[in-house]
Amino acid sequence: MKTVQNFFLFCSGVEHSILNECPSDRNKYMGIGATVFFTGVLAFFSSGYALYTVFESWWAAVAFGLIWGLMIFNLDRYIVMSMKSYGRWWRDWLVALPRLALAVLLALVISKPLEMKIFEKEIQAELVQMEQEVFKNQEDKVKSRFQNQLAALQAEVAALKAEIQTKTETRDALALQAVQEADGTGGSGKKNLGPIYRAKKADADNAQAELLRTLAANEPAIREKEAAIQELSTTVQTEIAALERSRYNGLAARMDALGRLTEKSLPILYASLFITLLFIAIETAPIFVKLISYRSPYDYLLHQHEQVFEMANLEKTTLLANKVNNKLKFDTETGTHLINASILAEKALIDYKLKEKLEELKAKPFNWKLGNFKS
Repeated sequence: MKTVQNFFLFCSGVEHSILNECPSDRNKYMGIGATVFFTGVLAFFSSGYALYTVFESWWAAVAFGLIWGLMIFNLDRYIVMSMKSYGRWWRDWLVALPRLALAVLLALVISKPLEMKIFEKEIQAELVQMEQEVFKNQEDKVKSRFQNQLAALQAEVAALKAEIQTKTETRDALALQAVQEADGTGGSGKKNLGPIYRAKKADADNAQAELLRTLAANEPAIREKEAAIQELSTTVQTEIAALERSRYNGLAARMDALGRLTEKSLPILYASLFITLLFIAIETAPIFVKLISYRSPYDYLLHQHEQVFEMANLEKTTLLANKVNNKLKFDTETGTHLINASILAEKALIDYKLKEKLEELKAKPFNWKLGNFKS
């Protein structure tokens, strides 16, 4: 039991030497540490499931899930450990805001794969429908490549058949008129095989001959074009059969399926929202616990410990700064004085040399005729 307590205290990032002086805070930080630990465990399961849907390998899922869970655990531990109570609510909230934003982001990342696991049956059913839609889309793309050729051939066949049908109807109409003229049921109304009948019979015979010529010309063309249509249809079916029918169940597909489910079903939308809010509450709970809690003895002792170190560091850095400043001042002033003294000595030497030269010139008058001094 003691080992478990110490482990949860480690998860909370507490300083044991300070906590030993205020045992009343142990339960508080044990609870915070337990929350941090179980958040890491949830992150492990979440990322493990997400990676299993991608690689379909338990070893890869467990390995990456362990790395991801430890990373989330360490990040949560640092977030909680770095928060300190300053005794001023506005400052505490200002410091906590970026940590809260990061915690919310982590909660969203952790919750989504677990949501997909919770709604796995519904997602599988939706994936079947989505898979059929994908396959139909692929088939439609294949068919669209040959659609214009098929439509053109079918239109030509229809035109040829329509021409045959038109000439057949014309032949039948003219033959009927000749028969009616012969039996007296039509035309002149007199039963005879006279010139009117013979004229109508000749028109019917001409229509029959025209129909036969049309049939002789169109039927081979119709058979040829129907064979081409059949060949294109076979090609389409062959290419459709050759399409890759891989399983449509990747991570992105599952997320898409979950999105479609939330759009179609209001209860699933509410359930997904509540699961996300639950993970946000779990992830941000340690931060809110620290924010809403009064300053405890641990906070005062920690502040005192940090203040002692801060003051000692301030004293040390101040003394060092003063020492450096004094040395700089000494070097600067002595250097300045040395330079000034050197300048004065050099000036005095120059004045002395000039004075000697002037006396020497006075002692030797100038000979204007020779153009030089007398020796």
